[in-house]
Amino acid sequence: MIAEESYDSEFRSGAQIRQTGAGGRIRPERKKSTPERRRVKAVGGGKTEPVEYKPRKDIGSQRKTETRVQQPEKERGSKEVAQSYAEKVKAERKKAAQARAAAKKGGAAPAAEKPKAKEVAKTASKLLSKKKEEKPVSPDYKPQKASGYTRQERMKIHRAGETKLRNIMKDQETEKYKKATGQAPTGKAKTKVLAMVAKRMAN
Repeated sequence: MIAEESYDSEFRSGAQIRQTGAGGRIRPERKKSTPERRRVKAVGGGKTEPVEYKPRKDIGSQRKTETRVQQPEKERGSKEVAQSYAEKVKAERKKAAQARAAAKKGGAAPAAEKPKAKEVAKTASKLLSKKKEEKPVSPDYKPQKASGYTRQERMKIHRAGETKLRNIMKDQETEKYKKATGQAPTGKAKTKVLAMVAKRMAN
């Protein structure tokens, strides 16, 4: 008796208690916590941290059906709707009858009747139920690890590498010119050396 009095009558009658989510959400939040998140972003210096998701602007508001589903343009059961549907059915029947008459006149077999909506739905469900075979993943595949560098840091490293490579090629082309002519390149000769370096860098 004491146990029964400790519960409300609504709870004992089987009423469900829905717990709202944090931040004014209609339902409890289902997103993973920070330690559970696998997606990370670079924060610089070769370090990464879990991505923080921004809350949606429409939290707490129920989406209306008319914003998601196409609503009827005319009133249900109106004469216009019934008339347009009757005309559509009549036109389909007339077209089928003309096709049968033409086939009979030409001596050919009449075309097969249009499949019913239920048959089409069954066929579609069978096709959708058959899942494609998944291709096996190569055992040698290794996912690329995040570098931890930001885009600016990666571009800086890339540019520094290109500059170093360009200087090496410039020294090589200069040495080639010196061996061939016995003097350092100047003027037009220097321009030709730089053009050759640019060509090698492009390749």
